[in-house]
Amino acid sequence: MDPTVGGDDISAARFSYPIFLDLDDVAVLVVGGGRIGARKAEGLVAAGARVRLVATEVSDAVDVPALWQVREKAFDGADLDGVRLVVTATGVHDTDQEISSAARARGIWTNAADQPVDCEFILPAIVRAGRVTGAISTDGASPALAKYLRDRLAEIVDDRVAEIADVLASERAAVRSAGGSTEDVDWSPRLRELFDGPGEVGPG
Repeated sequence: MDPTVGGDDISAARFSYPIFLDLDDVAVLVVGGGRIGARKAEGLVAAGARVRLVATEVSDAVDVPALWQVREKAFDGADLDGVRLVVTATGVHDTDQEISSAARARGIWTNAADQPVDCEFILPAIVRAGRVTGAISTDGASPALAKYLRDRLAEIVDDRVAEIADVLASERAAVRSAGGSTEDVDWSPRLRELFDGPGEVGPG
């Protein structure tokens, strides 16, 4: 089978360096006011970003009061002013490509929905429980597979895992307060105790 589709080598991994971003009070542009744009904006708002949404038509799916700015018009270069990231989801390939190119020219990283070739970053399938976040990516090969694996991961990343994370955060803080280093502690026995031991989760 030819490993290229539309000139893109689908066998070469591009998005292989996972990171988690602090988007608190960071300006992010979302272009597209339909169902997909609304979902992208919702996730960004949940992460603390200030979202500017630009769309020729803003659907009822968009939670307008939660957004920083809403510009009901066609995209132009001024919409990139002051933003750190761009997510484009107009549903029109050429439009998303044009927006991605304009952002790239200004050094702004862009995610174009369902168009990995026009992305500097992609959005993984995510599961969250408290401060624990699991992210699954297939390098853009199959969002359906990423979502399937995310759902399997969600079976173990539950409220108990979130509670364990809080307990361990407190215990690590206690070690530091006592002048110790958390890097010198073998946490494996404590993790086995928290996950496999009887009774409720509690401080050690």
